[in-house]
Amino acid sequence: MIEADVIIIGAGASGLMCATEAGKRGRKVIVLDHANKAGKKILMSGGGRCNFTNYEVGPDNYISHNPHFCKSALSRYTQWDFLALVGRYHIPFHEREHGQLFCDESARDILNMLLSECNNAGVVIKLNTSIDTIEPASDKRFHLKTNKGNYICQSLVVATGGLSIPKMGATPLGYKIAQQFGITVWPTRAGLVPFTLQPEDKAKFSALSGIAVPCVISNKSRSFRENILFTHRGLSGPAVLQISSYWRPGEEIMINLLPDMNLGAELKSKRQQKIKSKMKTCLDSYLPKRLINSLFTDDVLESSLQDLSDKQIEQISKQIHNWTIKPNGTEGYRTAEVTSGGVDCEAISSKTMESKAVPGLYFIGEVLDVTGWLGGYNFQWAWSSAWCAGQYV
Repeated sequence: MIEADVIIIGAGASGLMCATEAGKRGRKVIVLDHANKAGKKILMSGGGRCNFTNYEVGPDNYISHNPHFCKSALSRYTQWDFLALVGRYHIPFHEREHGQLFCDESARDILNMLLSECNNAGVVIKLNTSIDTIEPASDKRFHLKTNKGNYICQSLVVATGGLSIPKMGATPLGYKIAQQFGITVWPTRAGLVPFTLQPEDKAKFSALSGIAVPCVISNKSRSFRENILFTHRGLSGPAVLQISSYWRPGEEIMINLLPDMNLGAELKSKRQQKIKSKMKTCLDSYLPKRLINSLFTDDVLESSLQDLSDKQIEQISKQIHNWTIKPNGTEGYRTAEVTSGGVDCEAISSKTMESKAVPGLYFIGEVLDVTGWLGGYNFQWAWSSAWCAGQYV
């Protein structure tokens, strides 16, 4: 039997961060992970550059059944706190649009920083270790049976992540642990994920694969201004990933392909100036030709601007400014960046991340019902929630 003060299940972003903080307090910490390497998802994130936080972080950037839950952790360990850590390791980084921060060189810089912090704090990391059973011991400790031996601890931290990208080793273990101890788990689904299209729309738009267009995308509850990317299976790009976390099956999405202009007014002005152009010539100056050809029939595109009525121009404008499409679904966990839903935050202390009903049991990071926007927000939640737990485990 191997004894520890703290056992953390999961050697990802939140698990390593929590281990560091607990180790600094003199706690004997062991991190267990079934993978053969620590921090696999860190390494692949941000195209290998790791979008590790954002200059602008607030509760409004997160989705949860308890929207107030994230406030405490985000205010107690902020993006500036993490940037101070990055600065101590002299990791070069840069800002992209919307305050997103990426490593200049490699996501490995962030992982190496976390592993160094763990090493400095005396943390032991055990890889290739799968959990068989977890049982509460008679002395209020937790007894874990694994394929590499048995462990016992005072504090057990679940940092197992969600179901996204199963090829990286994602499993439902964290949710099963919560349910074992009587903690509610909200239904999970893929978040920050591309859309697939209905067969008819897929046939029409798959030929546009590779085309990216700035737009405003919206549903009944949210709106985002970002690029949309056409793929051979459907729609992707930052705008689509953002709205996907708010989208529900069967719902339509609205896309404004020219958010910076009033196309109807522009076309009427050109008509008034007696500009003799076909409609396709006019529209091609604003959007890619292949996209225009997919959105309109030949008779519309071949018509002369001078021959169009105000009503016809308004119909064309509406198709561009309020293109409405009903996705068939999403690409699912295979390509999703996060998992929405998860461990019910009402059952967890927002100050300590400890279960309110099971003393010594903690949940941090993505396994909780807290889902951030695209842009470094999910990493910041990992750092913030892990730091908070690390002060108490």
